[in-house]
Amino acid sequence: MAPAAITQEDTNRDASFVKIMHGNSAEQRNPFISMLKKDHQAHRIVTDEYLKHWETDNTEEARDGRKAKYMSLVNNYYDLATDLYEEGWAQSFHFCRFAIGESLLQALARHEHYLAYMINIREGMKVLDVGCGVGRPAREIATFTGCNVVGLNNNSYQIERAIGYAKKEGLANKVSFVKGDFMNIELFENSFDAVYAIEATVHAPSLQGVYEQIFRVLKPGGIFGVYEWVMTDDYDDNNSEHRAIRLGIERGDGIANMTTRRHAVQAIKAAGFTLEHEEDLAKRPDQLPWYYPIAGELRHIRSLWDLMSALRLTKMGRTAMGTLLTALESVSMAPAGTADTARELSLAADSLVAGAKAGLFTPMYLMIAKKPSS
Repeated sequence: MAPAAITQEDTNRDASFVKIMHGNSAEQRNPFISMLKKDHQAHRIVTDEYLKHWETDNTEEARDGRKAKYMSLVNNYYDLATDLYEEGWAQSFHFCRFAIGESLLQALARHEHYLAYMINIREGMKVLDVGCGVGRPAREIATFTGCNVVGLNNNSYQIERAIGYAKKEGLANKVSFVKGDFMNIELFENSFDAVYAIEATVHAPSLQGVYEQIFRVLKPGGIFGVYEWVMTDDYDDNNSEHRAIRLGIERGDGIANMTTRRHAVQAIKAAGFTLEHEEDLAKRPDQLPWYYPIAGELRHIRSLWDLMSALRLTKMGRTAMGTLLTALESVSMAPAGTADTARELSLAADSLVAGAKAGLFTPMYLMIAKKPSS
């Protein structure tokens, strides 16, 4: 089933509703305070809409239905989860590898720097960030390399926050942001020296479709680099446990349809790229696994941040947070549906860790691909 075309009416309606739900909360730098400032009724509506996407069984028909409605599914998800991501993780909405003694923010930046290195970004280049979130990777890569980054994102709230952060950090002249659908990129053909995507194109209803859009705007000879979320070659679609883990990741992370590694490789080649490098970075022999901050396991503690993160993500910690958010909702301090959102993110963490430990899932399948020069 093909995704529905996004009309100007859809865009206008989205902008109007975002204004109602988020109000001026995008201007609030503290994400927890920003979360509390949402319109409660609108937040409840968005929560219910998101949960409706998952009422049907784990069938191909249900999956096709979610792919057809990927735009609303993804926007609902990030309207709900953005502030919680910023508060509980960081402004870089992705995972990363860890070195011993390395803080989360250092590790996230190193992961971004490595991608910039692999696609050979240089000073003065014009670079596209596909699915830029609130813009932390774009700002980091622009600062690291001296390039100029355009961030593409279809979520209006995230765009507002990204613009605000860029201005605050004095990077508005190096980093800009545009609202748009990555399945229909309305930017000039052959206009970017390089393109990257960090754990974002997994939200596309068709990997080949989004890769074709990237191919179109990339200059001949340009490089595209992506950290893709995929199910590994060990995933068996006939195994009910495997399917349940995949569905848990999809539901908890706003993904209409997550594909396999083989499918991703086929998709990037079918889009016209020459695949120059592919690697699952999760298979590197690191002492700390990429998922340790969300596993809630005390054995990986190396710092005070590790301790606080682990305690928060233990069963007891998640129960306590859920109780707190429910209490805040009951006295109208937190928007209705906040506790539901936290439960969805908890489901995501459990499924991500289960998938990683079983070797079924990776969030960092690196592909470096080149657009032919002719």
